[in-house]
Amino acid sequence: MNKILSRITLNPEVCNGKPTIRNMRFTVAQLLELLASGMTKEEIINDYPYLEKEDIEACLIYASHMANTKKMITFAP
Repeated sequence: MNKILSRITLNPEVCNGKPTIRNMRFTVAQLLELLASGMTKEEIINDYPYLEKEDIEACLIYASHMANTKKMITFAP
């Protein structure tokens, strides 16, 4: 699992440090939004040919880890 999660990168020089896919300017959040909108994995890969099936899997695993946190801090507007 560590090998697939290594596809998710955190680099302060890329997308302001947001989690990205393989240090590209494509964030985990962008990919999750595509999936949430109803796009299939195949449609995403066709529309973004530089992405790979393993990138999508890595984003889903990363998101599941983030959602499984013990404590959430919220900020009031």
